[in-house]
Amino acid sequence: METTTSADGTTLAFDRLGSGPPVVLLAGATCTRGVTAPLAEALAAHLTVLNVDRRGRGGSDDRSSRPPYLVEREVEDVAALVRTVGGAAAVYGHSSGAALALHAAAADIGVTRLVMHDAPYSPPGAEQRARDWHESLLTTLADGRRGDAIAMFLAMVGMPDQVLAGLREGSAWPAMEAVAPTLAYDSAAMGDRDGGLVPADLLGAIDVPTLVVVGGADHGFMVDVARSLVSGLPDARLEHLVGAGHDVGADVVAPRILPFLLE
Repeated sequence: METTTSADGTTLAFDRLGSGPPVVLLAGATCTRGVTAPLAEALAAHLTVLNVDRRGRGGSDDRSSRPPYLVEREVEDVAALVRTVGGAAAVYGHSSGAALALHAAAADIGVTRLVMHDAPYSPPGAEQRARDWHESLLTTLADGRRGDAIAMFLAMVGMPDQVLAGLREGSAWPAMEAVAPTLAYDSAAMGDRDGGLVPADLLGAIDVPTLVVVGGADHGFMVDVARSLVSGLPDARLEHLVGAGHDVGADVVAPRILPFLLE
Protein backbone atom coordinates (compact mmCIF):
# COMPACT_ATOMS: atom_id res chain seq x y z
CA MET A 1 0.00 0.00 0.00
CA GLU A 2 1.10 3.53 -0.81
CA THR A 3 -0.36 6.85 0.28
CA THR A 4 -0.61 10.34 -1.11
CA THR A 5 -2.09 13.54 0.28
CA SER A 6 -5.02 15.45 -1.17
CA ALA A 7 -5.40 19.22 -1.20
CA ASP A 8 -7.25 19.34 2.13
CA GLY A 9 -4.71 17.10 3.90
CA THR A 10 -6.69 13.88 3.50
CA THR A 11 -4.47 10.81 3.27
CA LEU A 12 -5.39 8.53 0.38
CA ALA A 13 -4.39 4.86 0.44
CA PHE A 14 -3.86 3.04 -2.83
CA ASP A 15 -2.18 0.04 -4.39
CA ARG A 16 0.07 0.49 -7.42
CA LEU A 17 0.17 -2.55 -9.71
CA GLY A 18 1.77 -3.37 -13.04
CA SER A 19 3.44 -1.16 -15.61
CA GLY A 20 2.37 0.71 -18.71
CA PRO A 21 -0.04 3.60 -19.29
CA PRO A 22 -1.60 4.63 -15.94
CA VAL A 23 -5.24 4.25 -14.93
CA VAL A 24 -6.98 5.20 -11.66
CA LEU A 25 -9.80 2.93 -10.45
CA LEU A 26 -12.74 4.46 -8.55
CA ALA A 27 -15.15 2.09 -6.81
CA GLY A 28 -18.83 2.71 -6.14
CA ALA A 29 -20.76 3.50 -2.97
CA THR A 30 -19.46 1.99 0.31
CA CYS A 31 -16.82 -0.02 -1.59
CA THR A 32 -13.12 -0.12 -0.71
CA ARG A 33 -10.26 -0.90 -3.05
CA GLY A 34 -10.75 -4.56 -2.16
CA VAL A 35 -13.81 -4.60 -4.41
CA THR A 36 -11.84 -3.33 -7.41
CA ALA A 37 -8.75 -5.43 -6.63
CA PRO A 38 -9.64 -8.23 -9.11
CA LEU A 39 -10.03 -5.68 -11.91
CA ALA A 40 -6.79 -3.99 -10.89
CA GLU A 41 -4.95 -7.30 -11.07
CA ALA A 42 -6.48 -8.14 -14.44
CA LEU A 43 -5.44 -4.79 -15.94
CA ALA A 44 -1.98 -4.75 -14.38
CA ALA A 45 -0.54 -7.07 -17.01
CA HIS A 46 -0.69 -4.13 -19.43
CA LEU A 47 -1.19 -0.97 -17.37
CA THR A 48 0.02 0.85 -14.29
CA VAL A 49 -3.05 0.62 -12.08
CA LEU A 50 -3.74 2.87 -9.08
CA ASN A 51 -6.44 1.13 -7.05
CA VAL A 52 -7.57 3.63 -4.43
CA ASP A 53 -9.66 3.71 -1.29
CA ARG A 54 -11.84 6.74 -1.87
CA ARG A 55 -11.79 9.18 1.05
CA GLY A 56 -13.31 7.90 4.28
CA ARG A 57 -12.94 4.25 3.29
CA GLY A 58 -10.44 1.52 4.02
CA GLY A 59 -7.00 3.00 4.54
CA SER A 60 -8.00 6.54 3.54
CA ASP A 61 -9.12 9.17 6.03
CA ASP A 62 -11.24 12.27 5.40
CA ARG A 63 -10.28 15.69 6.74
CA SER A 64 -13.55 17.17 5.40
CA SER A 65 -16.08 14.61 6.67
CA ARG A 66 -18.84 17.09 7.43
CA PRO A 67 -21.39 19.10 5.46
CA PRO A 68 -21.17 20.20 2.78
CA TYR A 69 -19.89 16.98 1.22
CA LEU A 70 -18.52 18.41 -2.01
CA VAL A 71 -17.62 16.45 -5.11
CA GLU A 72 -14.77 18.93 -5.53
CA ARG A 73 -12.95 17.29 -2.62
CA GLU A 74 -12.96 13.93 -4.40
CA VAL A 75 -11.89 15.54 -7.66
CA GLU A 76 -8.91 16.90 -5.72
CA ASP A 77 -8.28 13.34 -4.56
CA VAL A 78 -8.18 12.09 -8.14
CA ALA A 79 -5.84 14.95 -9.02
CA ALA A 80 -3.47 13.90 -6.22
CA LEU A 81 -3.42 10.34 -7.56
CA VAL A 82 -2.83 11.50 -11.14
CA ARG A 83 0.15 13.54 -9.94
CA THR A 84 1.77 10.40 -8.51
CA VAL A 85 2.09 9.01 -12.05
CA GLY A 86 3.41 12.18 -13.64
CA GLY A 87 0.29 14.26 -14.15
CA ALA A 88 -1.64 12.27 -16.77
CA ALA A 89 -3.78 9.14 -16.39
CA ALA A 90 -6.95 7.44 -17.54
CA VAL A 91 -9.77 7.07 -15.01
CA TYR A 92 -12.21 4.17 -14.63
CA GLY A 93 -15.25 4.54 -12.39
CA HIS A 94 -17.90 1.99 -11.48
CA SER A 95 -21.42 2.91 -10.36
CA SER A 96 -21.29 6.22 -8.44
CA GLY A 97 -17.53 6.08 -9.02
CA ALA A 98 -18.36 6.62 -12.70
CA ALA A 99 -20.05 9.92 -11.82
CA LEU A 100 -16.96 10.98 -9.87
CA ALA A 101 -14.79 9.97 -12.82
CA LEU A 102 -16.92 12.21 -15.05
CA HIS A 103 -16.38 15.18 -12.74
CA ALA A 104 -12.66 14.45 -12.70
CA ALA A 105 -12.50 14.35 -16.49
CA ALA A 106 -14.30 17.69 -16.69
CA ALA A 107 -11.68 19.28 -14.44
CA ASP A 108 -8.23 20.30 -15.65
CA ILE A 109 -6.32 17.63 -13.70
CA GLY A 110 -4.72 15.48 -16.39
CA VAL A 111 -7.37 12.86 -17.15
CA THR A 112 -6.54 11.40 -20.57
CA ARG A 113 -9.27 8.80 -21.02
CA LEU A 114 -12.53 8.10 -19.23
CA VAL A 115 -14.35 4.83 -18.62
CA MET A 116 -17.82 5.07 -17.05
CA HIS A 117 -19.23 1.71 -15.98
CA ASP A 118 -22.89 1.38 -14.93
CA ALA A 119 -23.41 5.00 -13.91
CA PRO A 120 -26.74 4.91 -12.00
CA TYR A 121 -28.17 8.29 -12.94
CA SER A 122 -31.90 8.73 -12.41
CA PRO A 123 -34.16 7.88 -15.33
CA PRO A 124 -36.56 10.68 -16.35
CA GLY A 125 -39.42 10.88 -13.89
CA ALA A 126 -37.39 9.69 -10.89
CA GLU A 127 -35.93 13.05 -9.98
CA GLN A 128 -37.95 13.47 -6.79
CA ARG A 129 -36.80 10.09 -5.52
CA ALA A 130 -33.18 11.24 -5.87
CA ARG A 131 -33.90 14.54 -4.12
CA ASP A 132 -35.71 12.77 -1.28
CA TRP A 133 -32.82 10.34 -0.85
CA HIS A 134 -30.31 13.18 -0.72
CA GLU A 135 -32.25 15.10 1.92
CA SER A 136 -32.99 12.01 4.02
CA LEU A 137 -29.36 10.93 3.89
CA LEU A 138 -28.03 14.29 5.07
CA THR A 139 -30.59 14.46 7.87
CA THR A 140 -29.81 10.93 9.02
CA LEU A 141 -26.07 11.59 9.04
CA ALA A 142 -26.55 14.87 10.88
CA ASP A 143 -28.48 12.96 13.56
CA GLY A 144 -25.55 10.57 13.96
CA ARG A 145 -27.57 7.55 12.76
CA ARG A 146 -24.91 5.99 10.57
CA GLY A 147 -26.43 2.52 10.69
CA ASP A 148 -29.76 3.87 9.52
CA ALA A 149 -28.05 5.69 6.66
CA ILE A 150 -26.44 2.46 5.45
CA ALA A 151 -29.73 0.60 5.87
CA MET A 152 -31.56 3.25 3.83
CA PHE A 153 -29.02 2.92 1.04
CA LEU A 154 -29.13 -0.87 0.95
CA ALA A 155 -32.93 -0.85 0.92
CA MET A 156 -32.94 1.70 -1.89
CA VAL A 157 -30.71 -0.49 -4.06
CA GLY A 158 -32.95 -3.49 -3.53
CA MET A 159 -31.70 -5.49 -0.56
CA PRO A 160 -34.62 -7.51 0.92
CA ASP A 161 -35.70 -6.57 4.43
CA GLN A 162 -34.87 -9.99 5.85
CA VAL A 163 -31.35 -9.95 4.42
CA LEU A 164 -30.82 -6.41 5.68
CA ALA A 165 -31.99 -7.34 9.17
CA GLY A 166 -29.53 -10.22 9.26
CA LEU A 167 -26.71 -8.01 8.03
CA ARG A 168 -27.32 -5.50 10.79
CA GLU A 169 -26.79 -8.26 13.33
CA GLY A 170 -23.58 -9.49 11.68
CA SER A 171 -19.94 -8.81 12.45
CA ALA A 172 -19.43 -6.74 9.27
CA TRP A 173 -22.00 -4.10 10.23
CA PRO A 174 -19.72 -1.82 12.29
CA ALA A 175 -17.35 -1.50 9.34
CA MET A 176 -20.27 -0.58 7.10
CA GLU A 177 -21.48 2.03 9.59
CA ALA A 178 -18.01 3.56 9.58
CA VAL A 179 -18.24 4.45 5.89
CA ALA A 180 -21.79 5.86 6.07
CA PRO A 181 -20.67 9.51 5.63
CA THR A 182 -19.09 8.59 2.30
CA LEU A 183 -22.58 8.04 0.91
CA ALA A 184 -22.96 11.82 0.97
CA TYR A 185 -20.00 12.14 -1.41
CA ASP A 186 -21.61 9.60 -3.73
CA SER A 187 -24.86 11.55 -3.63
CA ALA A 188 -22.99 14.75 -4.42
CA ALA A 189 -21.20 13.13 -7.37
CA MET A 190 -24.51 11.82 -8.70
CA GLY A 191 -26.16 15.24 -8.41
CA ASP A 192 -29.02 13.81 -6.36
CA ARG A 193 -29.83 17.20 -4.82
CA ASP A 194 -30.88 18.35 -8.29
CA GLY A 195 -32.63 15.13 -9.32
CA GLY A 196 -29.71 12.90 -10.28
CA LEU A 197 -30.33 13.02 -14.03
CA VAL A 198 -27.57 12.61 -16.62
CA PRO A 199 -25.70 15.94 -16.30
CA ALA A 200 -25.97 17.27 -19.85
CA ASP A 201 -24.01 20.43 -19.07
CA LEU A 202 -21.11 18.43 -17.65
CA LEU A 203 -20.97 16.09 -20.63
CA GLY A 204 -20.18 18.96 -22.96
CA ALA A 205 -17.10 19.83 -20.89
CA ILE A 206 -15.47 16.44 -21.54
CA ASP A 207 -12.71 16.66 -24.12
CA VAL A 208 -11.20 13.18 -23.77
CA PRO A 209 -12.19 9.88 -25.39
CA THR A 210 -14.80 8.09 -23.30
CA LEU A 211 -15.98 4.50 -23.09
CA VAL A 212 -19.42 4.01 -21.55
CA VAL A 213 -19.84 0.45 -20.27
CA VAL A 214 -23.19 -1.00 -19.21
CA GLY A 215 -24.67 -4.36 -18.35
CA GLY A 216 -28.30 -3.77 -17.51
CA ALA A 217 -29.28 -7.33 -16.64
CA ASP A 218 -30.40 -6.36 -13.13
CA HIS A 219 -30.97 -2.59 -13.56
CA GLY A 220 -32.42 -2.17 -17.03
CA PHE A 221 -32.73 1.62 -16.82
CA MET A 222 -28.94 1.86 -16.89
CA VAL A 223 -28.91 0.90 -20.57
CA ASP A 224 -30.97 3.99 -21.41
CA VAL A 225 -28.73 6.06 -19.13
CA ALA A 226 -25.65 4.75 -20.94
CA ARG A 227 -27.12 5.65 -24.31
CA SER A 228 -27.89 9.15 -23.04
CA LEU A 229 -24.30 9.53 -21.89
CA VAL A 230 -22.92 8.45 -25.25
CA SER A 231 -25.24 10.78 -27.14
CA GLY A 232 -24.23 13.74 -24.97
CA LEU A 233 -20.47 13.19 -24.86
CA PRO A 234 -18.36 14.69 -27.66
CA ASP A 235 -16.21 11.57 -28.18
CA ALA A 236 -17.80 8.45 -26.73
CA ARG A 237 -18.61 4.88 -27.60
CA LEU A 238 -20.84 2.29 -25.94
CA GLU A 239 -19.70 -1.12 -24.72
CA HIS A 240 -22.78 -3.18 -23.84
CA LEU A 241 -21.99 -6.21 -21.67
CA VAL A 242 -25.15 -8.02 -22.66
CA GLY A 243 -26.45 -10.20 -19.85
CA ALA A 244 -24.10 -8.72 -17.25
CA GLY A 245 -25.29 -7.47 -13.89
CA HIS A 246 -24.05 -4.53 -11.87
CA ASP A 247 -21.47 -6.63 -10.04
CA VAL A 248 -20.06 -8.39 -13.11
CA GLY A 249 -16.60 -9.87 -12.63
CA ALA A 250 -13.24 -8.59 -13.77
CA ASP A 251 -12.94 -11.50 -16.19
CA VAL A 252 -15.75 -9.92 -18.21
CA VAL A 253 -14.91 -6.24 -17.75
CA ALA A 254 -11.13 -6.21 -18.26
CA PRO A 255 -11.08 -7.61 -21.82
CA ARG A 256 -13.75 -5.13 -22.89
CA ILE A 257 -12.07 -1.98 -21.55
CA LEU A 258 -8.41 -2.86 -22.04
CA PRO A 259 -8.26 -2.17 -25.81
CA PHE A 260 -9.71 1.31 -25.21
CA LEU A 261 -7.24 2.06 -22.42
CA LEU A 262 -4.34 0.98 -24.61
CA GLU A 263 -5.27 3.04 -27.68
